[in-house]
Amino acid sequence: MANRLPPLNPLRAFEATARHGSLTKAAGELNVTHGAISHQIKALEQSLGVKLFERAGQRVKLTPHGAELLPAVSTAFDGIAAATQRLTRPASSGALSVSCVPALLLLWMTPRLGSFTAQYPDIQLTLIPSNDARDVRAQHIDVCVHYGDGSWTDCWMRKWSGLELFPVVSPTLINNRPIRTVRDLADHVFLHGDDGREWHTWLAAAEALDLERGRRHHLGDARMATEAAVHGHGVALGDSVTASALLARGMLIAPFSLSVPAVDDFYVVCRNEMRAAPVVQVFIDWLFAEKAQADSRADAPVAGRFVTRRKRPALRVLGGKTGG
Repeated sequence: MANRLPPLNPLRAFEATARHGSLTKAAGELNVTHGAISHQIKALEQSLGVKLFERAGQRVKLTPHGAELLPAVSTAFDGIAAATQRLTRPASSGALSVSCVPALLLLWMTPRLGSFTAQYPDIQLTLIPSNDARDVRAQHIDVCVHYGDGSWTDCWMRKWSGLELFPVVSPTLINNRPIRTVRDLADHVFLHGDDGREWHTWLAAAEALDLERGRRHHLGDARMATEAAVHGHGVALGDSVTASALLARGMLIAPFSLSVPAVDDFYVVCRNEMRAAPVVQVFIDWLFAEKAQADSRADAPVAGRFVTRRKRPALRVLGGKTGG
């Protein structure tokens, strides 16, 4: 059988009196009379069968029994106060740790941070560039925006976006070394963000698997491959989510009218117990709202951007002989 706890009001009177060392000050804090505080403490002493205070002139001091009880009572009241504050504070405040695919974080999410901060100025973000599946279980990470096949188990997840892949190149490079047909790619450095499977998929769709490819660099991830393309170091495979702003600003050009679906998709993933956290909810809602807004703005075609997917494409440069 569980031990019966002392009544709450006498404990409050005891804690306030011990903190102030005065019955009068405790009465003022709790907005009751001096006599009520004295009565509550006597009731607590009778309930426990020990003396908690000794008088020292106008003040009171704890007995050894009172000194032993005080830390536990103070900690309990502090815990109740903290929990109450957490329950009553706005949903849009607190700290949030997000693990995100590096390319998506750098090229899509970071440029939109101003929108999030304007809506939720009291949420402090920690952004981690990663696509490590272990992040989903990591206790220091609240939510993940990862690229994968949706096979995470025992967690909450929702598909955020599919994506299309297509070659991208800097305007300077394509003007110095034109790409008029898919065969012209043989004269360029292939920039890989993976082990080569994505380029293989695109070349297969372009019926160009027999293309002789010479120089190639493996950059480790899509972010680095895209950055290398921006700096004119070769041709990378961009995607319809992370490369969109670079295409719109003219920092990259998509020379062909062929795009292929990526093998995987972007998902929002988190531990089941984190899904109900208010800061997680508002962040996920913001992510999907921003994506919907970006999709609505993307209805207008961007010069030099992929326009359709073809099974038997007549690949050619878009927008003129140099793609500009």
